[in-house]
Amino acid sequence: MSSKEKILGFGFNPEDTEHHFLVYLKPGKKEVVVFEQFQYDPNPSWSKFAYEVTGSGSTAKVILPFAKWELIQEEARAEFNRRLKGNNLKSAAWKSEFNYLHRLFGKELLVLAWAIEDADPGTIPLAIQNWLGLKPEERWWLFTITNAATGHAVNGRGKGWRKALRYALTENPVTANRIDMNVYNENTTLRLFEDPEADRFK
Repeated sequence: MSSKEKILGFGFNPEDTEHHFLVYLKPGKKEVVVFEQFQYDPNPSWSKFAYEVTGSGSTAKVILPFAKWELIQEEARAEFNRRLKGNNLKSAAWKSEFNYLHRLFGKELLVLAWAIEDADPGTIPLAIQNWLGLKPEERWWLFTITNAATGHAVNGRGKGWRKALRYALTENPVTANRIDMNVYNENTTLRLFEDPEADRFK
């Protein structure tokens, strides 16, 4: 089996690293839960995750109403597939239940999901525009600092950087005036993301 044939979902190859993200689309279109996983399970089951979603050790990062997910899913799919195609990798589509994401794509998706989880639906198109206006490295950096203190799906909601993301992406035109975060600079980003695959997925 070739390396390309081993790719699962949006760019995840468990033979490269087991670190990945899972996007769970609940049947019945009720809500969407995103998990960060450090071990690969070829047969994930909701029963294995459901009991721990709100627990202190949960790997769940966000819980979105399906109505909000519908507003971002196509733009996220198109963005990730564009970059997969640029690396001669197969494209993917969202499906019911579990969807695998490359770890870098998962980080980027969470930046957008965290920004809109408590936002007015009317502001989500601007959030998408601003998210697309960010460089991948900026999205990775935003994930890292947000996740460090407020990465829990429930306990981190509406606090600190999680709250700042909502204001930054839903109220400001990032493409016209880059996110003004004094602690961000490209040298910092390069130190944070010494990842052999980072250049591939920019």
